[in-house]
Amino acid sequence: MSDAAEAEQTEQSKRAEGASRRRTIVLTGASSGIGTVAAEQLSALGNEVAVVGRNPERTRAIAERIGATPFLADFERLDDVRALADALLDRYETIDVLANNAGGLNHRRELTIDGHERTIQNNHLAPFLLTHLLRPRLEETAALGRDVRVVNTASLANRFGSLRLDDLDWERRRWAGGWRAYGTAKLATILFTVELAERLTGTGVTAYSFHPGTIATNFGRTSPLIRFGALVTRGTYGIPVEEGAAPLVRLAAESPVLAPSGTYFDRFTVNGATTAQAKDAQLGRDLWTVTQTLVGVGAPV
Repeated sequence: MSDAAEAEQTEQSKRAEGASRRRTIVLTGASSGIGTVAAEQLSALGNEVAVVGRNPERTRAIAERIGATPFLADFERLDDVRALADALLDRYETIDVLANNAGGLNHRRELTIDGHERTIQNNHLAPFLLTHLLRPRLEETAALGRDVRVVNTASLANRFGSLRLDDLDWERRRWAGGWRAYGTAKLATILFTVELAERLTGTGVTAYSFHPGTIATNFGRTSPLIRFGALVTRGTYGIPVEEGAAPLVRLAAESPVLAPSGTYFDRFTVNGATTAQAKDAQLGRDLWTVTQTLVGVGAPV
């Protein structure tokens, strides 16, 4: 082999090795708000970002802008979540971070095609199912010696949540504009994260949840209270979306997280304030069992 050919082969090997080390981040809710900013910043840091969104035009535009791959999924359809998982597993041999960022507040109580209340499905049931379906790939990636994480977007709103396992769809309680249902769904996110961290012990995969802050985005645009707040403050309420995305970027980026798996962050502060139910380990285990039944999966997850 000539010196030139040998040098070219060496260079190709280096490029292949570099590609194999490139981190893959699956980011849901990437078509708006902090998800869009996080996708842009994580891509700029050299990560391969799977841009997951519900809106086709926005999702594709963002992916094209950052040189990423778009994936479409409506979390109000659990079949979409299953199809998304299949597409991701087909596309990526390794997944370093699953960032469950999709979710939201709904002013009116409505059911999804799967028969669940929209808020609990978008914020808890769908992310639980996606995590279940991607978990084997996450563990396989960690077995290669890589730092693998699940990052879940929660909220300070968990403090006014009230979780009832016999009423996750909010049929027996006053709706009140959806705020308590939203807080309850984010409480479920924190409990899910803690229980997931426990079940991932020894696999090399860690899990974290966080509150991004009160952000000036289109979040809760169906809520009259949110619209009123935006009106009286002329859209200046809350922190800029770039600041809101910062905790998500920090937890998904390559730098180590100096906190135990299962930790809930209030932005960058460890062990953020939660309702008492968020500390109930048995409730977290029971929620896991109920959720498995609702989304149609079984042990061992």
